Amino acid sequence: MNGIEDRSNRKMPFGKVRILRRPGMAQDALKRKAQADRLKKGVYLIPSLFTTGNLFCGFFSIISTFNGHYLQAALFIMLAHLFDGLDGSVARLTRTTSQFGIEFDSLADLVAFGVAPAILVYYWALVPWNTWGWLAACLYVVCGALRLARFNVQIRTIEKTHFVGLPIPAAADMIAATVLLYYFLGGEGATNKQIILLLVIYLLAGLMVSNFHYFSLKQLDLKKRHPFWLLVSAILLIKLAIVWPQIMFFTAFLLYTLSGPLLWCLTAYKRRRERQRAIAIVQ
Repeated sequence: MNGIEDRSNRKMPFGKVRILRRPGMAQDALKRKAQADRLKKGVYLIPSLFTTGNLFCGFFSIISTFNGHYLQAALFIMLAHLFDGLDGSVARLTRTTSQFGIEFDSLADLVAFGVAPAILVYYWALVPWNTWGWLAACLYVVCGALRLARFNVQIRTIEKTHFVGLPIPAAADMIAATVLLYYFLGGEGATNKQIILLLVIYLLAGLMVSNFHYFSLKQLDLKKRHPFWLLVSAILLIKLAIVWPQIMFFTAFLLYTLSGPLLWCLTAYKRRRERQRAIAIVQ
């Protein structure tokens, strides 16, 4: 008994602190070990190849911009969006979605839809603005990185039903479609593009970090039945896209870019009307 009492009364040396494990520490360690074990087993090949194609297109777009081939750079940004859509669709169809794929996709998107469009718009239109020009292009890249970080955080909650803020691929397509439209109209050397692109890139940067809600194509279920007029409308749109692809792409991306603010204004108007109607009923 005396030995037990002596050990219980024994004091810890001064300056030493005993670290107590919190309840969830063991579970966190097991989760990290499980993720590391999955990565050691390998990565899913097909979605990663599509993501690599996205990254290749973004890098080649930058090279094309440096060589002065601005039209080609814009086309490869749109091609990168095609690869970006395919890697997510293939991953969902084959059930090969992984945390590695999500992180790899975000890094590729930052290059293809953040850095590449910013460099394109800077060399194509913003060089005469000197410091204001490269600051605008840099702001676009920063807001694009913030948009991707927020997407990764909200992907399991909010982003399943809709997008919060303009998606960075849509912002990049808006820039590429503007370049294509200028070349189609024969105004690639016009001086008004300097002020227009400066305003456009600031607008896109602000929309990416905004709280406007944008429609997600993931909600579109093509397996169920739809009205007949939707099929006819889709056929007409495809025909117009074949005849005037530059005009149709620009119009489609412009409408999608403005859909967030317009939807917010419509929702605010409906709420105000309902509030006024409720006040009138009470009175």
